[in-house]
Amino acid sequence: MKKITLIIEKSHDGLFWGRIKYKNNLLVEKASSVVALERKMKKLLSDFYDLQKEKIEFEIAYDLSVFFEQKDFLNISGIAKLANINASLLRQYAAGIKFPSPEKAAEIEEVIRRIGNELSLVNISARVREGEERRNKMGKLSLQ
Repeated sequence: MKKITLIIEKSHDGLFWGRIKYKNNLLVEKASSVVALERKMKKLLSDFYDLQKEKIEFEIAYDLSVFFEQKDFLNISGIAKLANINASLLRQYAAGIKFPSPEKAAEIEEVIRRIGNELSLVNISARVREGEERRNKMGKLSLQ
């Protein structure tokens, strides 16, 4: 089965809201966590469309407020700088005070993807005692 897009937002009362458009129907649910929300959405799809829960896969699309909460290791100021937008504006987007235009959201998404691509290329060096064997990620043996 192809992935189903699940859009996740967070309300001011702290609940996560999710929505799915499936077969021209809009399914909406809320939960106290993203994991619980995914579980509830799978149940809805199972109940209404007889889909097997274990075969349902979601492609998550985050509202910016949920994204920065779920990925709290990311620095909002750093992302704002890379996206050439004001850091306080990005914080307002993250807090749900203001909302980015589709174009601005795409620019922010592009910066986040670029960071992900850069991180995927990182190699971390570990010191190895003299004479010990070490295999790099390609499986090649090297002596250090």
